[in-house]
Amino acid sequence: MRLLTAPTPNGWKVSILIEELRELGIPLADLEVEYVDISRGEQFQPEFTRASPNQKIPALVDGEFHLMESCAILQYLGEKHPSPLLPLELEPKFEVLQWVYWQAANVGPVFGNKLSYTRYMDDVDPAAKAHPLERFATEGRRLMGVLSRQLEGRDFVCGEFSLADIALYPWVRGWKWSKIPIVGIPNLEAWVDRVRARPGVERGLAYGVPKDEIDQWSAARKQRVAAGGRTLAATENLDRGPPDDEAAGRS
Repeated sequence: MRLLTAPTPNGWKVSILIEELRELGIPLADLEVEYVDISRGEQFQPEFTRASPNQKIPALVDGEFHLMESCAILQYLGEKHPSPLLPLELEPKFEVLQWVYWQAANVGPVFGNKLSYTRYMDDVDPAAKAHPLERFATEGRRLMGVLSRQLEGRDFVCGEFSLADIALYPWVRGWKWSKIPIVGIPNLEAWVDRVRARPGVERGLAYGVPKDEIDQWSAARKQRVAAGGRTLAATENLDRGPPDDEAAGRS
């Protein structure tokens, strides 16, 4: 089994799951991790495109089977290696999966778009950015309110730590970089700290990042990531779609 990934929120979802499965005694001894340098456009190369036709990380290659989309990979690994992270019973299972899909359909796109307009689109007139900045900021705050209400009286999104927390955490932890504040919204900061304290999460966040930069990037890394984000977000590259999420990690 091969994981093709990069140190981004979507990449960290899968690496955190891998390490949490290992914490549960599932060694995944046959897994190989290969890093894709998205700042150099390696995601557009034919070999990666065969694994991920959408040309986004991560991708999973399991024998002859290729799988793209981080949340699909979470569910695939969760079902292939049964554990409490994805319950077997139908209703508890879909209680978890609805929040995984909610992240994919809502939190990731909103945080990613807010990030792009906030940090990268230097060639766009500020007046043209005003409306999307307001829109994505407002929707981001609304989504964090939804998450806050779900966490009321719970340590984790569905009570016990699960794929739902794994899907959401890498995006929410980057709130300073996306400039969608969570300070003052009940339950969120405590949940972020609670998830971060898990050893499996720490190891998963270290994929592709030096240990001393897991929680705070160096100035040089910030500059590299920002430069890569501006390149991917530049208007002349819009035919390749919106930028990847590589800079949505840390402030």
